Amino acid sequence: MPLPNGRRADILALRPDGCFACIEVKSGERDFLADAKWPEYREFSDALFFAVDDDFPQALLPEDVGLIVACDGAAELLREAPAHPLAPARRRALLHRFAWLAASRLAMLEDPAGAALLRAALRVE
Repeated sequence: MPLPNGRRADILALRPDGCFACIEVKSGERDFLADAKWPEYREFSDALFFAVDDDFPQALLPEDVGLIVACDGAAELLREAPAHPLAPARRRALLHRFAWLAASRLAMLEDPAGAALLRAALRVE
């Protein structure tokens, strides 16, 4: 999910309560240690999570993020992320971006040629 700050969130989920959860997937210790950009995702989510596999050294992860552990095709929420609510204007702008992206992805599935024409017509040159 492309964010307004130029970063790309692995997963940005809209929760039933209207809040956004950002989930940063880490493939291993090296992936986590090499990534210095994940704190920038906080400003575009109400809650930030890391998703790791069951072999990941969880002690490396900061305590102020949620934790999801995946194993054998299943996932379990081990720690809920502390809430840091978005400002109303930012939430509204992010919701519009989220909805536009979701609608465009659905349109691409339904009518790839039509979606390509629409993208070309909206392109700013």
